[in-house]
Amino acid sequence: MMRKKIGVMMVTLVVTLMLSSCSLPGLPSGNSKETISVGSMSTSESQILAGMVKEMVEHYTDIKVNMVNNLGSSTVMHQAMLNGDVSISASRYTGTDLSGALKLQPEKDPDKALKIVQDEFKSRFDQKWYPSYGFANTYAFMVKKETAEKYNLKKISDLKNVASELTAGVDTSWLDRKGDGYKGFVADYGFDFSKVFPMQIGLVYDAVNAGKMDVVLGYSTDGRIASYDLVVLEDDQHFFPPYDCSIVVGEALLKKVPELDGILAKLSGKIDTKTMQKLNFEVDDNLLEPEIVAQRFLQEHRYFSEEGENK
Repeated sequence: MMRKKIGVMMVTLVVTLMLSSCSLPGLPSGNSKETISVGSMSTSESQILAGMVKEMVEHYTDIKVNMVNNLGSSTVMHQAMLNGDVSISASRYTGTDLSGALKLQPEKDPDKALKIVQDEFKSRFDQKWYPSYGFANTYAFMVKKETAEKYNLKKISDLKNVASELTAGVDTSWLDRKGDGYKGFVADYGFDFSKVFPMQIGLVYDAVNAGKMDVVLGYSTDGRIASYDLVVLEDDQHFFPPYDCSIVVGEALLKKVPELDGILAKLSGKIDTKTMQKLNFEVDDNLLEPEIVAQRFLQEHRYFSEEGENK
């Protein structure tokens, strides 16, 4: 297991270094008017959204889209955009890029966070950050439905009177995060759990479903929330920064292919959190290919065309 982790880290490091120094010959360039490249990270969510962008572009234009999947992180994606190896980032998150690409302090107001990244990406990188798809993939505390009913839990503050009786499983990296990590959470909400167990975030859903943990910290759009019928507790004190998801495109591409602007804008505000959970569930639990899930979603909504025309 340790060797596997080291191997993954080395691959990510090598890709990052290569992207930071030059364009990768294996990645198709996105600067042609006939062909563009859409980038995604390794998550199901990112690849579903990239599939939607691909489908929208190819549905409404004659442009061929090349998919650049499994970019290791938002940092790698950002560098690929700067190098021109990727024309469109299908999934960028406000909270991630505020602290990552922009090196700025977290902003907990979603509207302000979006305005900052839009302005800064335009001025620094000449890139357009679109309005959100309609969902945020942020940290979220969740419990089994039975636990929520037993203690009448709807929001995080509701845990205050019972937290001393409950165990919590949380992402290992979250324990030491500054600002929106464990210490900040205890200070802001004013309570702590009986015991807090560090875990790989991919394991927390199984742990709470199996009753090994009472409360876990996961991601708000994970498909396993629907699979296990978990209850996501509202962050009523807005402790976690917003991680609203959007498309990012280079302005140079939009000048070359101006019709892309309106096409991509059709996706803004069309996918809420529940919908994204279901789409992720189709990939992670039903084992459908992300592009198939994306295609079916767009066909169901007629590619968000007012006329409802299909090519």
